[in-house]
Amino acid sequence: MTTPMTPAELYRHGLRLLLKKDIPGWVDLWDANGVLEFPFAPRGWPERLEGRQAVADYMRRYPDHVDVHDFPDVNIHQTTVPETIVVEMRGVGRLVETDSPFDMTYIAVVTVKDGLITSYRDYWNPLAVSQPGADFVGAK
Repeated sequence: MTTPMTPAELYRHGLRLLLKKDIPGWVDLWDANGVLEFPFAPRGWPERLEGRQAVADYMRRYPDHVDVHDFPDVNIHQTTVPETIVVEMRGVGRLVETDSPFDMTYIAVVTVKDGLITSYRDYWNPLAVSQPGADFVGAK
């Protein structure tokens, strides 16, 4: 029996999967009942996805919209709760439809239990969706 990855290890592994455009592999890091929340989601965008299948449906076309080249700035902070981390990070690449640069800063609060993501609150910049061609993941 292998020891599950720590939350920080799991998160970094997930970033490597996203860079490889391995969305199914990234989704496999989720608990069947995991919840993905977007507290700053603009009107018309999902605020909460419940369950691995909802996360998979949401992320399925991610590489068709955003070609992420790197996560150059990733800082993971351990909280007083061992299962929960706070991540400050930046993703860079290009928006596929417009071939324009993509540069987004995120803060995420992630909880991992038994080696799987159970909660992920993604505090991304909603102002980015007001930029031309920025409909990069999927509005409702």
